Amino acid sequence: MPTRLITGLLATGCLLIGASPAGAAGAPANVSVRVEGAGDTLVPRTALTTTTTPVVKDGNPSHSCTGTSVAGALEQATAGDWSGSWDPSYAYSVQAIKSEAHAFGSGTYWGLFVNDKPSSTGICDTELQTGDEVLFAPLPESGATVGVLRLKGVPATAAPGSAITVSVTRTATTYDPTTYAPTTSTGPGAGVTVSGGGATTTTGPDGTAQIVLSQMGPASLRAAKAGDIRSASEPVCVTTGADGQCGTAVPTPPSSAAPCATDGRDGLCGTRDLQAPLAAIAGIADRQVFAKGHGPRTVRGSASDPSGLLMVKVRLTRDDHGRCAYFSGRKERFVPARCGATHGFWFRIGDRADWSYLLPSQLPRGRYVLDVNAIDKAYNRDDARRRGGNRVVFEVR
Repeated sequence: MPTRLITGLLATGCLLIGASPAGAAGAPANVSVRVEGAGDTLVPRTALTTTTTPVVKDGNPSHSCTGTSVAGALEQATAGDWSGSWDPSYAYSVQAIKSEAHAFGSGTYWGLFVNDKPSSTGICDTELQTGDEVLFAPLPESGATVGVLRLKGVPATAAPGSAITVSVTRTATTYDPTTYAPTTSTGPGAGVTVSGGGATTTTGPDGTAQIVLSQMGPASLRAAKAGDIRSASEPVCVTTGADGQCGTAVPTPPSSAAPCATDGRDGLCGTRDLQAPLAAIAGIADRQVFAKGHGPRTVRGSASDPSGLLMVKVRLTRDDHGRCAYFSGRKERFVPARCGATHGFWFRIGDRADWSYLLPSQLPRGRYVLDVNAIDKAYNRDDARRRGGNRVVFEVR
């Protein structure tokens, strides 16, 4: 894009990350945010739900953006680690994200893309809808056309030494030199480097390439090309399917039948089961602290017993500076209650050994106690509260 054109766009606010002061808030939405820096990814693709909490960066309540705007999503994704100045006409302009600065006049500026297209409004005026993908990346003030790369076709798992076929698309927007009207087109990303997991390949004219992964275990692939914005990292796990990688089991070699081992009360070898099942919580560590806006959404764990499981129940209580509540599985929301985990109520979530429950939304600020109780088919109960086992205490700040 010629300098004359970008200067005109800057004057009209089309490329400013500020635009006009914030308007009416939209509804909270499930979106993703990614920030690509000059040399590497600053914020990986982060899924979040926008809120109605206003964003004020300079301490002046009159200088606020809606929490459902791009500004609100950026605030959540970076835990507030961004800065920008306020202008009466353009609201906030982004100057630094995660300590990487790209201010106007430096040769580059922070570009804002929504669904791979440059936004014509700023972070305060761009209200988000469910499914929107927000991307920030430095752009040259020279006005050169910059494409957004997207990597597709990466499988969840891949066999070691086998070639997998991936494709790259490039979305670019150009502007009419007279009317400044934008035209966005998507086509094959040719000559793009795809790398990860110790392997590298380059796409052909049709945007496709084959890559062979040999390093066992989890990896991620991404696409990059000079002058364009690198793609998000896409996860892949290299496994034979029976090597212990990616949750797979390692087959046990055949052996001669061993005598049945039992302690006489564990339900094995025909004995009566007198032992309680063992339940554990996964994904949330005891005493773990989550940043505001990043509270857990899913609670999960495991339970096992030789007699089989009859049911798994959980109890979740919250204490927010003396305002206490428990989560009601029937109402699917928190209900006020007296403080203390014993004043919460249990609710059943199934009978699976690997159990999980999706909460209606991410947990807000507070101190939480999460308990799990497993009951086996011999009616033994896992009633003992074991910190870091079937009980975790954590905070969202």
